[in-house]
Amino acid sequence: MNPEQVELKDAEPREAEAAAAAAPVAAAPVPADTDATEADVSEADLDQEEQEKLPMTGGGGGGGGDPAENATSTGEEAEKNGAVKLKIPEDEEETKYNGLNKEELLRVAGTPGWVRTRWALLVVFWLGWLGMLAGAVLIILRAPQCKDLPAISWWNKGPLYQIGSVQAFTGGRDLKALEQKVSSLAELKVKGLVVGPIHVAPSDDAVSLRFEEISPEVGTPGQFKDLIRAAHRKSLSVVLDLTPNYQGSSGPWFSNVSITNVAERLKSALVFWLKEGVDGVQLSAVDQVAALVPSLWADIRAIIQNGTEKRVLIGVTDQDNAEEVSALLSDSGVDLLVSRVLRRHPPDATEHAQTIQLLYSSHNQTTLAWSLGGRDAGHLASLVGPDLVRLYQLLLLTLPGTPIINYGDEIGLMDEGTTFPMMLWDLESNGTLQEAAERLSCRQFFSSQSELRGKERSLLFGDFFLLHNSSSSLAYLRVWDQSKRYVAAFNWAEEAAVLRLSSKLLPQQAVVAASTNSSLLAVDATVNLKHLQLGPKQAAVLMFPYTG
Repeated sequence: MNPEQVELKDAEPREAEAAAAAAPVAAAPVPADTDATEADVSEADLDQEEQEKLPMTGGGGGGGGDPAENATSTGEEAEKNGAVKLKIPEDEEETKYNGLNKEELLRVAGTPGWVRTRWALLVVFWLGWLGMLAGAVLIILRAPQCKDLPAISWWNKGPLYQIGSVQAFTGGRDLKALEQKVSSLAELKVKGLVVGPIHVAPSDDAVSLRFEEISPEVGTPGQFKDLIRAAHRKSLSVVLDLTPNYQGSSGPWFSNVSITNVAERLKSALVFWLKEGVDGVQLSAVDQVAALVPSLWADIRAIIQNGTEKRVLIGVTDQDNAEEVSALLSDSGVDLLVSRVLRRHPPDATEHAQTIQLLYSSHNQTTLAWSLGGRDAGHLASLVGPDLVRLYQLLLLTLPGTPIINYGDEIGLMDEGTTFPMMLWDLESNGTLQEAAERLSCRQFFSSQSELRGKERSLLFGDFFLLHNSSSSLAYLRVWDQSKRYVAAFNWAEEAAVLRLSSKLLPQQAVVAASTNSSLLAVDATVNLKHLQLGPKQAAVLMFPYTG
């Protein structure tokens, strides 16, 4: 046998294997022919080079010779024509690993080692999740618990502003003029207006009493509706005083003989005014009507208090004894009871402390009302003196309960021979410039403290703790949960006083939040609570944060 032919026959299997390995990426190989000659191979190579010089069109071309040489030549020509150069592995062992197929993965997942690994990972995951859950629960349990907010009504959220005479308040005008003052009243941060009485009630004449009619000199029903709408737009409620004989001298309910008839007529009047949109009713001498006609009084209460809307029943009494006021508050069932318990003058701080403590310990503070002055008593400045107006403003606005302010008390208005002096609106034209500046400053002081009272939870509905009292000084603490805490301190004396406040609830120092005399005790100053200095007739409100 020709040696050259033997060599070709031996090469045939190797060339076939190389061609099979290059088949996925190379051009179709030229089948090996045992009768081929070197000339045939060279001619086939030349044909292949000519074809590879042509642009690639995505189709496969013919080829021959050694696959590795063809691949090299093809790659060089592809680079020249902008094509991607491919590198073909030389044998099957160098082929790129593409991972396990589906059947192989299933076989591996079922092996004991993989099952144990999977269970270990699952246990680690759940242990980690349970650890995080336990940590969160521990944080919650260790965190300070917040108290639930108490249920309070709109009349507990800020001061009520009493306008006993529409004409005096508006400078001789009517309900329309009062409507025009609503925006100014809203600036005082009050929550409601107590208006009137304004109904037709000739002096001591029960027969001519007309609960549903507005006195012509006061205004018209349409003006009253406009007032209610304007007040509601400013988030102010309107309470109507319906005391029957408010202009007479025979008593708020005329006489004991007529009280049954008057109380019966009041029931239908209450339904009428509540439909008109009022947010509550105020009645004087509630102790009289509750004692003489208890069944009618129960009906009156039910009409006002049992509706779907929150409407307030404010009672007024002339009682000034704390124990009697406490008993009446329980028996009458009113929402708020205005009394004279703080009206004794000259003031005795010890008596004030005992009165406040008794009423606070006997009743929910949402039923307590604090007032000085009013329709019969007059204005604050005339009762306590101009130099104590701000002190009493702070007292009313920091006690636990609802403060009720008489019109003009925010500017220190004085009575001038009548309990209904004309309200001063143009401050610059009334009195000296110094007096005008003092009235404006007094109004700003009241507004800022009224706002503080309405937004700070400790002052709004916090607990009350008596810290100090003597014949001329008083201090107490207002605390609610984790909110800021406030100390209110007062000195009625003509000379300076030092209050040594000590309690486990108090820190060493506090910051001045309000002061009636900033030259002696400046706002934002830090003071020592164990050595608190107050000037003559001075009051201050001090603040310190919750520290845990």
